[in-house]
Amino acid sequence: MEFSERLFVEHLKLTRRYFLKYGALSGAVFALPGLGGSSSGGGPGQESDRAGVDALADAVTALEYLTRPEDFGTVERGDPLPYKHPREKRLAVGLERETWKLEVVPDPETDAEVEQPLSKVLGTAFDFASLMKLAETRAVRYLKIMTCLNMGSPLGTGLWEGVPLRDIIWRAKPVRNIRRVYYYGYHNDDPEQRFQSSLPIGRVLEDPPGEYPVLVCYKLNGKWLSGKRGGPVRILVPEAYGFKSIKWLQRVVLTNRFNANDTYERGNNDVDTPMKTFARFLFYPKKTKADVALPITGLVQIGMSGFRKVQYWLQPEGEKWPPEDPYFTGASWRDAQLLPPPASWGSDLGNKLSGVSRFGDNGRPSHWPLRYSKAHWAALVPGVPAGTYWLRCRTVDGRGVAQPMPRPFAKSGRNAIHRVKVVVET
Repeated sequence: MEFSERLFVEHLKLTRRYFLKYGALSGAVFALPGLGGSSSGGGPGQESDRAGVDALADAVTALEYLTRPEDFGTVERGDPLPYKHPREKRLAVGLERETWKLEVVPDPETDAEVEQPLSKVLGTAFDFASLMKLAETRAVRYLKIMTCLNMGSPLGTGLWEGVPLRDIIWRAKPVRNIRRVYYYGYHNDDPEQRFQSSLPIGRVLEDPPGEYPVLVCYKLNGKWLSGKRGGPVRILVPEAYGFKSIKWLQRVVLTNRFNANDTYERGNNDVDTPMKTFARFLFYPKKTKADVALPITGLVQIGMSGFRKVQYWLQPEGEKWPPEDPYFTGASWRDAQLLPPPASWGSDLGNKLSGVSRFGDNGRPSHWPLRYSKAHWAALVPGVPAGTYWLRCRTVDGRGVAQPMPRPFAKSGRNAIHRVKVVVET
């Protein structure tokens, strides 16, 4: 199955009981946006609808909140892709745990000062055994959804594990004249393929209140990072889009430069933007009957500004809307229901997660939803007369700001209000 299909199936597990509870499946033909097809509850009558949904759910053996590493959507760069080199080559260039090394060095083109650089030339580079020794006391685990800045749907959600980048930087004994951290992934020894990103030194050394640390990451869902997922070691920036969490980490440069050097700055992207809060539909009636309640479900990504609620709005297709209100702030939005944390996290991790940031001693999240993760939502839209309608969903963030504000610009992350068409027949 494609990633979007797997996401739908996972989502269905969390929402089917909600609809069966209210007997809301009769008369609706459901569609998953972007799949070009639909699934029906069966023939007329509530019992056949229930049977259809039950059969679909029961046919799936693994319905999970966490995305299995092999099921993540992937945005890749490199020719050839680094992890597809023969093992001999991967060993030679440090793309296996046995030979991986990380350099932390000053920028030779600035006056940044570091007393004990971690360098391959000096024989002091930080190796994987040292990383594991540090992890014995400094390992951090947290949930994070991975999203591409230029894509409207998440790539997957994982439980990531690593050690704070600052713990390794301090081993190099930085002294002064450092304003930014540049970091680099393996790029086939070809400068034209270089994949790099950067952060202010303040963000690396100190976490803002309520934030997770930037990680030197080596595990996903309790397993070693595969090469496809950026292993043996990658960067993980919790509040950022995927391009900040570069794969195949090998070099960190401490610089006195003030500017970002990100690869994606050349693509007209906002390279320091944090993730946005937004909602998308996953399951909705493509066609339904007049005056029958419409069951809808969806996904929420929780960004930097947190989450307050998710809403929907059903608008007749031909209805005029004032051009001075492009984000439909005056529409008759209704609140949907955010669903609780999953009973099982999946990916072989069971129903409790121990030692995870923002989780309690009982292995369950201390609050829900967690920032930089995902949650599911559902609603029953009251029945309407026959006609064609636009169905929209949006979030209101933790500060009370409705999507797509406060940052409606696509180059700082896509969060346009999601719109789908629903046909209501007599």
